[in-house]
Amino acid sequence: MKVPTMRALLLLSAVALVAAAPLAAQGLKVKEDKPGQLAKAKVTPAAALATAQTAVPKGTLHSAEIEEEDGLLVFVFNFKTPGTSGEDEVLVNAMTGKLVKSEHESPADEAKEKAKEAPARKKPAPHAPRS
Repeated sequence: MKVPTMRALLLLSAVALVAAAPLAAQGLKVKEDKPGQLAKAKVTPAAALATAQTAVPKGTLHSAEIEEEDGLLVFVFNFKTPGTSGEDEVLVNAMTGKLVKSEHESPADEAKEKAKEAPARKKPAPHAPRS
C-alpha cells in the first residue's frame, strides 16, 4: 500500500471517529423505521454521519434514522443550522455510504412531511373475534 493511500485511510478513520462523537455525546441513537434495518446496512452509522456532515458542515445533529426511501436503504440525518429556520435533511445510502440527497426543509415543509407520515405510522385496530 502506498504511503499517501495509508494517510488517506488514517485520515478517513479519524474523521469517522470524530464524527461519531456528537452522535454519542448527544445521546442520539439511530432510529429504525423497521426492525432489522441497521443489521442490513453495510455502512456504519458513524461513517454515514461523516458523509452527511460534509453536506452541512455548520449544522448540529438533531436526529438520525434509517429507513427505506424510493427503494433505497438510507440513513436520514436532520441537522439544525445556526441562522436558518427549519432543518437540513441529509440522506446517505446505507449500502454504499454515498450522499443521496441534501435539502433544507422549512418549518412548513416539516409539518407537511409529518402529516404525510402520520397515517403510515398508525397501526390498524385489531379485529374483534367472531362468535
